[in-house]
Amino acid sequence: MGLFNFFRHKDNHNGASDLHGGLVNLERPEMTKDTFIQEEKLPAQPVQEKIWNIGYLYEFLSQNYEGKGYDDALRNPDSSHMDQNVLLIKNELGRTIKKVKTFYEDYMEEIDFHIESRSRSGMIDTVDELKMKKGIAQSHVEKLLEIEKDSHNDTGDGQGILMSYTRGFKNGLSAISHHSILKRPI
Repeated sequence: MGLFNFFRHKDNHNGASDLHGGLVNLERPEMTKDTFIQEEKLPAQPVQEKIWNIGYLYEFLSQNYEGKGYDDALRNPDSSHMDQNVLLIKNELGRTIKKVKTFYEDYMEEIDFHIESRSRSGMIDTVDELKMKKGIAQSHVEKLLEIEKDSHNDTGDGQGILMSYTRGFKNGLSAISHHSILKRPI
């Protein structure tokens, strides 16, 4: 028996023997596509298009910027940096308000078209429903205009996000002072 035949020697256990008489499994594990390729998992539901309505605006207004302010203070503890970021938040609020206003302007034009065309067709119940939807949209626009006016005066619903950012920034400044000065032994 040759030297290489010794390594190829098989016994009844569907494997080969190693030098010490133990079994070595000669079966190769099955290689699947998952071993080499990571596929992107798609969301279970299709991604919905953003609707720039009053709900989106309230979602924006309910964000808490305190953590962002705190982190910004740790990165750059300059009050002019805080003022610039407050201005950025105000500008983002203004852009969001403009997007919502544009949404409602387009929505109202579309409703007016449907009211007119359904009226010509004699669809009284549908016209009444459309008028009700238009009334709801008009009340949303009134609230939107109030929020816009308040945002120019730094009052009302928009004030919360500015206050949370400023509070976070000041807490960050306080943390810097606490850790670098107040904890230092004198």
